[in-house]
Order: sequence, then structure tokens, then C-alpha cells
Amino acid sequence: MESKTGKLYLCPTPIGNLGDITERTLETLRSVDLIAAEDTRVSVKLLNHFGIKKPLTSYYEHNKREKGGYLLKKLLGGENIALVTDAGMPGISDPGEDIVRQCAERGIEIEALPGPCAFATALVASGLPTGRFCFEGFLSVNKKSRRERLEGLKDETRTMIFYEAPHKLKYTLADMAEAFGGARELVIAREITKKHEEYLRLTLSEAAALYDEMPPKGEFVLIIRGAEPAPGSETGTAGAETLIDALIRENIKGKSAARIVSAALNIPKNKAYEIYLNRSGSTC
Repeated sequence: MESKTGKLYLCPTPIGNLGDITERTLETLRSVDLIAAEDTRVSVKLLNHFGIKKPLTSYYEHNKREKGGYLLKKLLGGENIALVTDAGMPGISDPGEDIVRQCAERGIEIEALPGPCAFATALVASGLPTGRFCFEGFLSVNKKSRRERLEGLKDETRTMIFYEAPHKLKYTLADMAEAFGGARELVIAREITKKHEEYLRLTLSEAAALYDEMPPKGEFVLIIRGAEPAPGSETGTAGAETLIDALIRENIKGKSAARIVSAALNIPKNKAYEIYLNRSGSTC
């Protein structure tokens, strides 16, 4: 008889407030055969808090090749494994994506549990557009690589989200201001769900000046407004259609809707009105 393989569970853990862990995550952590953690010293504190006693092994960037093979062998042998990161969703800006890919390639079942995620939490609280966004994670510590990556994003029209550590924040903000322009709108989310949580809404130049004077503390998520789409571009048209649909639902019609869209998206009023006619089905 063919032996049954185990299952890999992706278990999100609190990004600050322990009350954010779900009952489903706790049940899963109690039921698996093994827990693979980014830092066992961090995860054991969480497990002890909830009275969970399970075998624990490390799985992080510098041992992922060796330990990945070990975890795969366990899974293929029928053991169920929970993967956790220090905080948030495993697989986001950590080596979890490697073991998930390897499991998918071998037909090992994967189950991702919903739960805390820093970038999603920061985005919805930022006040910046959430309809289209891109997550860029951590930038390189190498100045040349960091600047090249930012230069490649200067025309990105979607809301951009980055993670950053305090010791790099000052340099990252300066490079962002240079690449995107100092007037670009930014929201800084710091210490999300923790005691000193705060959201700062300012420009890139203002943020660079602020942290040039004040040493940053905590973990940061940076949410940056995307570039204005070029008039008449596909992106501009799609954005106009979305905005016009919203205005129609609010009973704002005709040239009033076109005027609002033209001002908001920097497209010609006649183009905005043409899009309005197409979306509304009007003939006059």
C-alpha cells in the first residue's frame, strides 16, 4: 500500500498583539507533528504563551537548502508540519516560499491559513489607493542595487509597499525621494498592532528630513502613492473607468463626473467624458 504523505500548513503568527492569533492556527499548531520556525527562540515564546508543546526545528534563510530536504523527507514520510515565521504570514519576505514551491513540485498538500499580514494591514489603513498595488518587500542593503530597483519603479502607477528595518530607513527614504521625487505621497506604518503603533502621512522629502534628525525605532512598512499615469494610457483609462463607475454609483453624472476624473487622473476632460458615456450607456 502506498504511504500517505503529510501536509504542510502555513500558519500566520501575530505581528505584535498576541490576541490576533486565530483559533484555527492554534488548533493546527497543537495537531501537527513538527513546527518549522524562522527563529525557534522567538516561536518558543509564542508556543509557551499558549501552552503548546511540540517538536520545533529551525528553517531560515541560511539553512533552507539543508533543512528544506529534511522537512521534505518528513512530509513524504507522512508527518504534518506547520511553518511559522517570526511574525505574520510565512512565505512573505522569508524562505517559506522555497519550501512551498518544493512541496508543490512533489505533490505534497499545502494548506495556508488566513491571519496577520503586516503589508495588508498597513495598506488598508494608509488611505492610499488599494484597488491596484504591488508588494516590493525589502530593498537591497547594497546602495547601487537599491537605487537601480527604485529607478525601475519610478513610473509604477500602482500603490507600492515596502518593508524596511530601522537601521536602513534613513538611506532608503533618501533614495526613494531621489527616484520618485520628494513630493511623492508616503504613509509610514510603524510597530503595527504594538503599543507604539503609528501612521505618519507625509511626503518622501518630509520623511527623509524627519528621520535624518530622529533615529528610527521599530519595524516599518512604507506605502507610496504610485506615479500619475500618462494621459490616454491603458492604465489611465482603466483608472478612469473605475473612478467613473464609483461616481455613477454616487449619482454624479455627465460633465461633473468627467471634470472630477480629469482633475484626479490628469487626463483631458473630453477623454474623461467619452469614457463616462461608454460606462454609463448615455447617448447625450
